[in-house]
Amino acid sequence: MKNNIKKNFIWNSIGATINSASSLFFLIIVTRINGVDKAGVFTFAFSIACLLYIAGLYSGRTYQVTEPKKEITDSDYIYTRIITSSMILLFAIIYCLIKGYSFNKSSIVFILVVFKAIESMFDVMYGIFQKREDLYKVGISLFLKAIIQVTTFIIIDIITHDIFLASLGLIISNLLVFIFYDLRQFKKYNFKFSRFNFNHVKYILKFGFWTFLFTFLTQYLINAPKYSIDNLLTDDVQTIYGIISMPATLILLSSTFLIQPFLNILSSSIEKKDYKKFNGTIIKLVVALIGIGIVALVFAYFVGIPFLEIIYSLKLGEYLTPLLLIITGAVLYGITTILSSGLITIRKTFIQSIIFIVMSIIAFFLSNYFVKENGIIGASYSYLISMIILLIMYIVVYVIQLNKLKNSVNKKKQR
Repeated sequence: MKNNIKKNFIWNSIGATINSASSLFFLIIVTRINGVDKAGVFTFAFSIACLLYIAGLYSGRTYQVTEPKKEITDSDYIYTRIITSSMILLFAIIYCLIKGYSFNKSSIVFILVVFKAIESMFDVMYGIFQKREDLYKVGISLFLKAIIQVTTFIIIDIITHDIFLASLGLIISNLLVFIFYDLRQFKKYNFKFSRFNFNHVKYILKFGFWTFLFTFLTQYLINAPKYSIDNLLTDDVQTIYGIISMPATLILLSSTFLIQPFLNILSSSIEKKDYKKFNGTIIKLVVALIGIGIVALVFAYFVGIPFLEIIYSLKLGEYLTPLLLIITGAVLYGITTILSSGLITIRKTFIQSIIFIVMSIIAFFLSNYFVKENGIIGASYSYLISMIILLIMYIVVYVIQLNKLKNSVNKKKQR
């Protein structure tokens, strides 16, 4: 097995960070070029696309990389991903019709969902890279895509002032990187597609359902205030909330790129029943994320608002408190993500789905109430409260499940 841990971590961190930050640049570009109202439409459309992206991923790369059954191949995951990615396109059309959006808003939602559907297809290929200890290739791919996407989006939007055409440029950029980098790297593995096996696809859909459900509800939970704002307030308010919540994206990303290089280590620890190493890895990741969160809060307090005002060219002085609340909530959610990955590794997904079903209901009522009563500050409070409740639930479940594993080993030793 290759020893690419350092290279994997560095490149995955760079690629994932730049790729996630690209959404921040999209909002900056649209706000400056197209105005606050259109930026609100783009912000909401992008959040819908990200929500459906989770549905396209379905059980996600974590399941693929840690799949215990040898008869379930990467080809089976590819076929499954084709099905799920196609379904989100249909859902996007139905959703826009039900909501009664204008043709302009519907077209922007749909093109961004197409963009995310293609990304979900690329992710299954990234899973193949990762299983071969070549996660750094994923980071390079994400880095190239982010740079080319932002450049293309800026050029098209400056020339046309058309968000739809600029979003179409994102799709073209992704396909170019796929052809000239991803595909060339993929061919080095001499990958052989197995024939379509309905039972294998059914297995992935069945056993990945609870992971999909709680991951989907996770994305809903993160963006619940945005959906409430879409229903209750105006597009310009959506833009402001999108701006002050965007820095939290980098915090959420931190938890993702911290955990990805260690998935194989967690999986190996479970196979060897080395629960001390497993728990130790989780704790180290949590401590690292808390450190990142503290730095982010200090930065946000002293220079966060002036920095955002400069890059967005808007007055945001009254939104310092919402910014700090959202960043704090993002750190708490990031810890939850790390615990969640640990629970996925030991295949404890059903209980996580129950947690997120409960939390989604709570968040729905919290966000609608607080947004209606207090606008943006209310949206920030609902986000933070939801994340506090979520983290408490996860800590309890993680401790219980880990103790069960330890006790089962102790009982066997005593026999």
